[in-house]
Amino acid sequence: MILRPQDRWPLGAVAFVLAVSAAWWSFALFAVPGAPDWLDRARAVCFNITESGLPDAKGWLLLIGQPPAMLLALYAGWSRQVRDTVQHFARSPGGRRLAAGTGLAIVAFLAIAAAQAASLRVPAPTLASGVGLNGNEPLPETYPRLDRPWPRTDGLVDQRGDAFALESLGGRRAFVTFAFGHCATICPIVVRNSLAARRAVEAQGRTGSDTAATDIAVVVLTLDPWRDTPSRLSALAARYGLDPARDFMVGGAPEAVTAALDAFRMASQRDTRTGDIVHPPLVYVVERDGALAYGTTGATGHLVQLAGRLR
Repeated sequence: MILRPQDRWPLGAVAFVLAVSAAWWSFALFAVPGAPDWLDRARAVCFNITESGLPDAKGWLLLIGQPPAMLLALYAGWSRQVRDTVQHFARSPGGRRLAAGTGLAIVAFLAIAAAQAASLRVPAPTLASGVGLNGNEPLPETYPRLDRPWPRTDGLVDQRGDAFALESLGGRRAFVTFAFGHCATICPIVVRNSLAARRAVEAQGRTGSDTAATDIAVVVLTLDPWRDTPSRLSALAARYGLDPARDFMVGGAPEAVTAALDAFRMASQRDTRTGDIVHPPLVYVVERDGALAYGTTGATGHLVQLAGRLR
């Protein structure tokens, strides 16, 4: 195949469009371990990343529409040059082979992207433990109380940079759960369910007499203090949708966080190669005096029921 001088510009433009499209899709679907917080925020804002780690409908529209829009703009501005180059390549065996190879590369990339999207998708009906996300089934009256005292949380800080301790709750009841910023599966679901349970308890309280019982703080303690550093806690709190006036995204030095996790009896294991944290879904339902009254997997309905049993 003979590459003519007039072919270089259209080919370069097409290569640029393909490269930008590949980078665009990679940025949307592949989170970078240890990426700075501003990059995670940019990714979430650009593509409206949901709790599953995937873009929402508008994000997908942007991803799917960007490549053809750029190609159409190229053709609209330089249609004669593009048509001439396409015809030249169509007449050349080498040009046809190049076009076929490019098509195969595009198909392979789309297959990788589809596999990544499938790996990020969280099954809607159940959590990893098999417990329903909604928790509509009634809990037995014999559901066990823990009645464990509030553990020591020395050295922890919240998203505002303040020291975090039992006194930070101000005598309020609380849902205490555990998550980490790079988690795209269980963590966002459990935090979302905790917030949804609070809203449901508040709705019930508006028709009852004990409105103070609906004032529940949501506390999220990071499982990954190595990456969820104190400077990132504010962004994580915003990402999870925590109320800045009454909720807490909590972290600190790795030694302090690890000690607190042990004190809460939160089992987790860090993969030192990937940085991912393997952990069960867990939410503590906490009394006003800080006692850990109940432990649950974080189904919304179960949290609502257990909150109604607090003293």
